[in-house]
Amino acid sequence: MKPIANHLFFAWAETELSDGRSVRFRVKGVSMTPLIRDGRDEVIVYPCTPHELAPMDVVLFRYNDKHLLHRIISRDGDNLLLQGDGSLVAQERCHVTDVVGKVHTVVRPTGREVSVESWRWRFLSRLWCNLGPFRRILLRILRIVERVEKVERV
Repeated sequence: MKPIANHLFFAWAETELSDGRSVRFRVKGVSMTPLIRDGRDEVIVYPCTPHELAPMDVVLFRYNDKHLLHRIISRDGDNLLLQGDGSLVAQERCHVTDVVGKVHTVVRPTGREVSVESWRWRFLSRLWCNLGPFRRILLRILRIVERVEKVERV
């Protein structure tokens, strides 16, 4: 598979979503660790309307000339506060019109599809988001484990 520039890919993705079609792509980056993993998991993003957007949803949105995939933390009217699961401090604010689509499915490397509507996904998402200061410790442990796994694969 030949890689293409992010801006070209996301321009195509926005066109597909605005035409009512879903898009599937492999996630790049650690901002949604541990529930969505860098370079391993794929997501299927579907079009959505502004009234569908709610806290705990994972959405694809435009932010500072980039496209990010993060979780909605809160909503105040048409304004959203978002944060990656793997981030402890950084948060983004955007308008509902900046949201391009909503994640409905996470595809694991085995091909197993996990619906974000499933009780298990919702439970793990809530649990992770409510861990507070323990997230920092767990993220460090997870990153060490990932480094060890990469070394073992080589």
